[in-house]
Amino acid sequence: MSAQPMPEPAASHQPFCVLVVEDDGALRATLAAELQQAGATEVLQAAHAPAALQLFRQHRPDLVLLDICLPGSEDGYWVAQRMREAEPGDWTPIIFLSGLTGDLDVWRGIEAGGDDYLVKPVKPIVLAAKLRAMRRLRDMRRRLVELTDELHQANQRLNEMVEVDALTGLVNRRGFDRILHSEILAARREGAPLTLMLCDLDHFKRYNDTLGHVRGDECLKIVARVLREVCVRPRDVAARYGGEEFALILPHTPRSGAMTFARALGGLLKARGIAHPDSPLGQVLTFSGGITTCVPDASTSAEGMLMRADEALYAAKAQGRNRFFSFEMQMDTIEQRQR
Repeated sequence: MSAQPMPEPAASHQPFCVLVVEDDGALRATLAAELQQAGATEVLQAAHAPAALQLFRQHRPDLVLLDICLPGSEDGYWVAQRMREAEPGDWTPIIFLSGLTGDLDVWRGIEAGGDDYLVKPVKPIVLAAKLRAMRRLRDMRRRLVELTDELHQANQRLNEMVEVDALTGLVNRRGFDRILHSEILAARREGAPLTLMLCDLDHFKRYNDTLGHVRGDECLKIVARVLREVCVRPRDVAARYGGEEFALILPHTPRSGAMTFARALGGLLKARGIAHPDSPLGQVLTFSGGITTCVPDASTSAEGMLMRADEALYAAKAQGRNRFFSFEMQMDTIEQRQR
């Protein structure tokens, strides 16, 4: 059994605009009529280079039929080059029209940015075939752009899922590492202060041992909501760093602002009154935290900032917990409140 021929794809119902650039008025009108007969929904006409470029920039046609020999000092090759410069990253098919038939003329047309070359006079059946081919290419390209955009959005959603902590809904360690690196680069460009806080729930192992891990998980969710409440600016980020440890990335936050922020955070957690019956610090859950603030330069790294914040966290615990400490400020939130 012989193979059946492939059916012709259905004609696109999308509008299709063609720009005809031809100095011969009669020929230009003939081409316009033939294009409309072949299915072009709009035909723009220009007799010289300046008008062609103006129409191209204003209307961004789906196809350009461009005569090589035009009146004035600029020919069709020059017009094609200017059109390509006017659409970086985009592409409009350009078909040259000319009575010149030499190989060099074809080569020059392709080099100038053309996609095809028709010798005048153009037969209506050939013009209709070219129009149909270019319309197919336009439709396939648009579909490819749509698919690329859909793929990009799907990848974004996947990245968001990969970078979210399943228990708390905060950014997880993977997302934290990426965002911290990005914010260091941004702060370096902007010459702006960047604050990093590492926070640890005081004596949380005792919490789990006394109340159980199910209650412990519920407690971590409550703490995550508190952190989301304090991260009110668009670029503030709260992350679950690991276990009962959390991290805050605070762009455009100077040292004094960081201490005020930390003090407010500690007070907000206390105000929630999360019962911690086995805490040596009282009957409610509290935070200890380490703060580092800098205006990043070429030597600043995520690893370095994490190390300084971790050392400050250790100092806060050594000084009795239930406080945030900053080496840059040489004080903790308890001292700040007493001043």
